[in-house]
Amino acid sequence: MKGLEVREALLITLRDLNRFWKYKFWLGAQIAMNLADIVIFAVIFNNLVNRQYIPDYVKFLATGILALSTFASAFSIGREVGIEIRREFTHYLLSLPLSRTALVFGRILSGTLRGLIYQASFIVLAMLVVGMPTLEGFLLVLATSTLLSASMSSLAIAISTSTRDFNLQATFRSLTYYILFFFSNVFYPEEVLKQRFPSFLVAFIKVSPVSLASDIYRWAFHYYTSIDIQFEALLLTAWTTITLLLASLLYMRNLTKM
Repeated sequence: MKGLEVREALLITLRDLNRFWKYKFWLGAQIAMNLADIVIFAVIFNNLVNRQYIPDYVKFLATGILALSTFASAFSIGREVGIEIRREFTHYLLSLPLSRTALVFGRILSGTLRGLIYQASFIVLAMLVVGMPTLEGFLLVLATSTLLSASMSSLAIAISTSTRDFNLQATFRSLTYYILFFFSNVFYPEEVLKQRFPSFLVAFIKVSPVSLASDIYRWAFHYYTSIDIQFEALLLTAWTTITLLLASLLYMRNLTKM
């Protein structure tokens, strides 16, 4: 991207962020839901789960919620892009003096920043519950959050631009959301998943972006010590690269049809 296109992309990003702050009730509901996940699950399962698998369920869940908070907020950009395409608001965006590349990059960047902004309070909460990470761990948390937010916002945009039918958009987004939400290691460790699901499904769960991010967060906060951190970080980077390319191609395809 050229210097002018970068500036144009940043303007689109700022526009989306301004809209993000207007969703006060939605943000409040999301924060309440994630906090409720920690409180309810911790209270119910802390003394029920096998401590051989999870020595401290509160700490296990507090780090896993970091992945969910980033995932849910970054995914919101897909809904907005889908509404714009359906209502043909994209015609207005294309009439502005900016390139289509800048428009695509700006939307993905804004989705990424939404995830990072929303997650900040939960990082503080994890520090209070689990403990302070090292400088290396904190930088790893930031890098992981950036990769997860970028991949989830890209995936949401790719889904929303794959069809103009509102019902299909909503169905695809909800299906993807709940598959990645519930089929992850956020709430359950790998040992429990192996007891409840077939091996092929456990293999998918282990390499899903939400599970990879959860593992990395737990390692950064010293809850896990025995995972292959470099391999999992590489897999998460691969997820992000693939979804970025997919979102860019599909969004650009829709824009060129206008």
